[in-house]
Amino acid sequence: MWQDVVIAIVNVLFAYSLVYQVYVGFRDKKGFLSLQTSILTTIGLYAVAFVYFSLNLYLSTIISFFNGGMWFLLLFQRLVYKKA
Repeated sequence: MWQDVVIAIVNVLFAYSLVYQVYVGFRDKKGFLSLQTSILTTIGLYAVAFVYFSLNLYLSTIISFFNGGMWFLLLFQRLVYKKA
């Protein structure tokens, strides 16, 4: 499906920006984001990944699950490092 490819490409771009943010958080030992933002985005991305899976959009599922994992790491940083 062409929709799967387009959604996956957009999510790869989102993932690219998140990887660097996670790296900076671990490097600087700071939790940059609020708990509300981190928690809701993590849950939302996992829910979207489930919906993609139910629609047989497997490429988008994998990338969305990865993005959810990146947001989970940002949440983890926020919890461990407290405020920036």
